[in-house]
Amino acid sequence: MTLCIAVVAAVVAVAAAVRSTWSPCGLSMLSTITPLSEGAKGNSYRSTAGWFVIGATAGGATLGGMMALAAAGMRVLALTPTTLGFLALVAALVAAGSDAGVGGWRLPIHRRQVNERWLDQYRAWVYGAGFGWQIGTGLATYITTAAVYLMIVLGALTAQPMVALAIGSTFGLLRGLAVLLTRRLRSSEGLLVFHRRFTAAGPVVGKVVNAVELGAAVVFTGALRTPTAVALTAGVALAAAALIRGRRALTR
Repeated sequence: MTLCIAVVAAVVAVAAAVRSTWSPCGLSMLSTITPLSEGAKGNSYRSTAGWFVIGATAGGATLGGMMALAAAGMRVLALTPTTLGFLALVAALVAAGSDAGVGGWRLPIHRRQVNERWLDQYRAWVYGAGFGWQIGTGLATYITTAAVYLMIVLGALTAQPMVALAIGSTFGLLRGLAVLLTRRLRSSEGLLVFHRRFTAAGPVVGKVVNAVELGAAVVFTGALRTPTAVALTAGVALAAAALIRGRRALTR
């Protein structure tokens, strides 16, 4: 069961990192650290972006360290595979239900932007690494998806500290690499077109991540093979499907 949880946690980490790029902070970084902006300040874009990636990876490692401590605690508890599986299933269903807005309920999110005054007060490597670290932790700035919470819970449930650390670090690295999406933009018009298209893709990516969360629940249900697990997953899936149909009906 722990191997199953670890694999799903890794997939969720990728999905959470990708979806988080559409957060206000993620979008802000795609406007703030660009060849255009860094060139205007006389800075090297490659250097600043490099520090951002390093900072984000360190932030992910910080989060991973917290997850590793929780994983060590889970190892001490020595829970049965069935218990671990049910906890993972419940976490996946809560995340899927939250992002789908089932019942109009959502998990609380942290609404915080990075301090953009750093751009004028500090050197490029400082704000690059500083912004990166905050975004890489996943919890210090805007939380766009419940998949971030799910990743943390699953990382702890692996009961493998090094695996949890790797999952958190991977999340941070991917969040940092997102800044490179604007590396080839050399005009303000190109930047505007990029952001228009990028913003339009946000809802689609959100649906894909929601599907990943529900898919995680299905995987855990299959691993558990109990009527209770099947009933829980089916209930959330049906509620989410009904909600989606209702939204489509309202838009017609």
